Amino acid sequence: MHKIYTNIIQISGDVITVEAEGIGYLEIAEVSTNHGKSLAQVIRIDEKKVSLQVFAGSRGVSTGDKVRFLGHTMRVASGEELLGRVFNGSGMSMDKGPQLTDNLIETGKPSVNPVKRVIPGKMIRTGIPMIDVFNSLVESQKLPIFSIAGEPYNDVLARIAIQAEVDTIILGGMGLKYDDYLFFRDILEEHGALSRSILFIHTASDPVVECLLVPDISLAVAENFALAGKRVLVLLTDMTNFADALKEISITMEQVPSNRGYPGDLYSQLASRYEKAVDFEGAGSITILAATTMPGDDVTHPVPDNTGYITEGQFYLKGGVIEPFGSLSRLKQQVNGKTREDHRTIMDTMIQLFANYRDSLEKQAMGFQMSSWDKKLLRYGKIFEDKMMSLKVNIPLEKALDQGWHILAECFSTEETGVRKAIIGKYWPKDGKN
Repeated sequence: MHKIYTNIIQISGDVITVEAEGIGYLEIAEVSTNHGKSLAQVIRIDEKKVSLQVFAGSRGVSTGDKVRFLGHTMRVASGEELLGRVFNGSGMSMDKGPQLTDNLIETGKPSVNPVKRVIPGKMIRTGIPMIDVFNSLVESQKLPIFSIAGEPYNDVLARIAIQAEVDTIILGGMGLKYDDYLFFRDILEEHGALSRSILFIHTASDPVVECLLVPDISLAVAENFALAGKRVLVLLTDMTNFADALKEISITMEQVPSNRGYPGDLYSQLASRYEKAVDFEGAGSITILAATTMPGDDVTHPVPDNTGYITEGQFYLKGGVIEPFGSLSRLKQQVNGKTREDHRTIMDTMIQLFANYRDSLEKQAMGFQMSSWDKKLLRYGKIFEDKMMSLKVNIPLEKALDQGWHILAECFSTEETGVRKAIIGKYWPKDGKN
């Protein structure tokens, strides 16, 4: 039987402070008021003073109300019953399905011991050439999508969700507009992917603490599925909203702020979530893709800056396309040598020529005279942008590689590409130039 406390000594925003003993960090409590019951989570312990963030907000809470600590951290249901369902940030049903109370698992557990991890080596195909060809997504990788507000990062996540070759999709939405939530739900349902998906949604109007719970709940359920042998892709959007929720709570707790007001442990808070990406030996895997908006398109902002030290590269979404020179998958070399022998050749050659195209474009803008080579590059760059960079292009990897060869043959001679003759002889289009 858990002891009930009635000595609430302070109410500040949605945070209440109680005098209690033997309480653990992140422990869950039940707050009983005249209006009903609400859950709260321990966010600070200072000797006997225990501060809790009330999920539903502190409105209606008085100093004489009852607080009962439950003796465990946040729990969420797991298992096949979750598939096709939508839940809020505290794991409660948002759809018309029943509340799930069986097979409860605790959230926020430590990440997997590196010794128990398998070295990443399996590609996840997405149907997006700028990912599959140039910055391959690898199973158990952790990658952010750096972007700014207004860019179609949620569209990219949704497209990856319906096309990625994985067993289970878990979407963790933080601070979403209601329209964005409906967009994800409807597009997954329309493409028949909802039945293998689980959605944990925190909208902008929901309590701040639920925003903090979404990654932990999503990753706890993902780990449960991965241990059962499933390849799980976790999509998180937007991690900047998560960091802003941390900032808001730290201000409420009167903690000493760090860079731009964010808490000093921002790096650790982000790392503890991203490090959940893992490939289990003899079981499944967890791969994490997380949208991270950059205020003012500033990559030195604390959230993307800290994220870059944790993750294995990034996709940089700018101008509605995945920018080749801002994007990087540090694990792509683990897989693109196992796909097709010309994969690395196409990747390196096309990117080098596209870099030359950008130089020619700059020369043209400065009024320099264009050489015949510059004109070839300008033509090549436009075709590359239309047939490879555009997010409208939706083709398998092998077709994208073939298309790369056709683009090269359309714009250059074999000698101008610098590709080895052995590869040219095997893959250069028969109707191409010689």
